[in-house]
Order: sequence, then C-alpha cells, then structure tokens
Amino acid sequence: MPGPLHIRGSVVIPEAELAWRFSRSSGPGGQGVNTTDSRVELSFDVAATTALGPALKARALDRLASRLVDGVMTVAASEHRSQLRNREAARARLAHLLREAIAPPPRKRRPTAPSKGSIERRLAAKKHRSDLKRLRRTTD
Repeated sequence: MPGPLHIRGSVVIPEAELAWRFSRSSGPGGQGVNTTDSRVELSFDVAATTALGPALKARALDRLASRLVDGVMTVAASEHRSQLRNREAARARLAHLLREAIAPPPRKRRPTAPSKGSIERRLAAKKHRSDLKRLRRTTD
C-alpha cells in the first residue's frame, strides 16, 4: 500500500510528497470507534511538487483552485471502519482528482448544421402528430 502514487502514464507522486494525518472517525465502529484513529486525511502540496511538469502543474493549480489552501490539496476518508481501507480510499480519491485536473482540455466542438434528412424526418413527425391530433377533434 505505501509507495508512490501512480496518476497516469509517467506521472507518479513520490511517497515523500504525501502527508498523512489520522483522527477518530464518527459513524459505525462499535466499541472501537472511540479508540481507533480510522479517519484519514491525505495532503498533497500541488504548488511545491516536483512530480508534475510546469504545464501540468499550472493546469492542476488552475483547475483545483477551489480545493487548494495555500497550494495544498487535502482529501479525507472516513467511510470505512479500518484505517487501511480509509487510506486506500483517500489515495484513490486523490489520484482521481489529480488525473482529472491534469487531463488535456477537450477538443473544441466543430459546429455542424442538421442534415436534410434529419430536418425532413423531424417535419414529417410533426405533421404526423398534428394530423393525429386534428383527427381526434370533434367537429360540430
């Protein structure tokens, strides 16, 4: 479980750049809930990392701006009873967020006009519906 965090391709966050913090979790756990530190907080300093190139770092800082506090992103996990499973959940969540943040921007949509066939089908469907409703009317 411990070790570098693989984001995608050649992007790997070294274990030394990840900061862990543990505390008592609320929720299920029975008698052990008050004694075990099962809640996990995983922090990663996006602004000071050496794992991301300048372009990826700029993209991540821009896209994660609302989640960052002084350039540091923190992910918490407390949905499981065991600390180990919460650690795995926090690592997966951080990897997912970083993967989305450094992804290249989507291609611009190239505007297209509807085809003649689709226009004709749409108008034919409207005419058919109109005829059905017209035939339902009572003529007095």
